[in-house]
Parts: sequence; C-alpha cells; structure tokens
Amino acid sequence: MRRGLIHVLAWSLATGAAVTLSWWGVHTVMAGTAYDPPRALPITAADATTQESKPLASSTARPTPSKSPSQGPARKPSPAPTPSRTPDASPSPTPSGQVRSYDTEGGRAVFDLGEASATLVSATPAAGWSMQVWKTETWIRVEFASGADRVSVFCTWHDSAPRVEVGTY
Repeated sequence: MRRGLIHVLAWSLATGAAVTLSWWGVHTVMAGTAYDPPRALPITAADATTQESKPLASSTARPTPSKSPSQGPARKPSPAPTPSRTPDASPSPTPSGQVRSYDTEGGRAVFDLGEASATLVSATPAAGWSMQVWKTETWIRVEFASGADRVSVFCTWHDSAPRVEVGTY
C-alpha cells in the first residue's frame, strides 16, 4: 500500500512539473507575439478615391431580390444598420483617414497614414505565408514569410511624414 502511494505521489509530482514547464514555455513565446488588434477606420467617399487597392467583395452586401410570379411582389431589402462608434480608451494619435493598402506576394498590409505618425489598420498573410509585426514609437514593420522567402512592409515617420517601403529578400 505504501509503495503504491509513493508511486502515485512521484507520478503526480512529475506530471505537475511537466505541465508547469510546458505552460511557462508557451507563455514566454506567446507573450512576445501579442499586440493590440488594429481598429477599423470609417472610409468616406473622399478616401475611396485615394485608396491604392483593388476593391474587395463586401461581406454585408445583400443581393436584390428579383420579382418572380411564384414569389409575389419583391420586398425592398432592409437598410443595413449604421455602425455606432464607441469611444476608445486610447484614441489614435492623429486619425487622418488616409488609409493605404499595400499588396505584396506575401500578403496585404493596410496603414492609416497621418501627418506625423501612422497606425497599422490590418495585416493579412497570403495562403501559405506567415506574418510577424513589430511596432515602435517611430516605425511599424510587417514581415510576411514563406520558407526562405521574406517580404517586408516598413512604415517610418521618425524624421518626416510617414512613408512606406516594400522590400523582398
């Protein structure tokens, strides 16, 4: 009986140590990769003409119902609800509305370029590519990687208005 309790105690201690070590390793790796999620910015009609990207399909657009004899009169689609804006705890330093999109082989990076700073709106890797983001007070770097291929989208504003460079290496 005593021998069985010693085996159970040893097994429990070894399992607890393994779980603790695993949690600590995963926590350490994941702590360096988390960042604040980008905020969505409203796009006005003036912004649509300055955006350097291909139009995307809207996930909220509804097809207009057609009139057919079996269905009776067509109904008008209900208007989409207007999104309400809730104040953020940390508002963007200079929201300018100049949203620029940069499509690369590795993915797409979207920045809001202000007069003296920039913010990352979104970054999406292409299929088969991974992504990593670095942020500081004066620059943002988005790197897309696939095997040995790397594509970097680098936005800086430390000595001038924000500028974006795309490099492949």
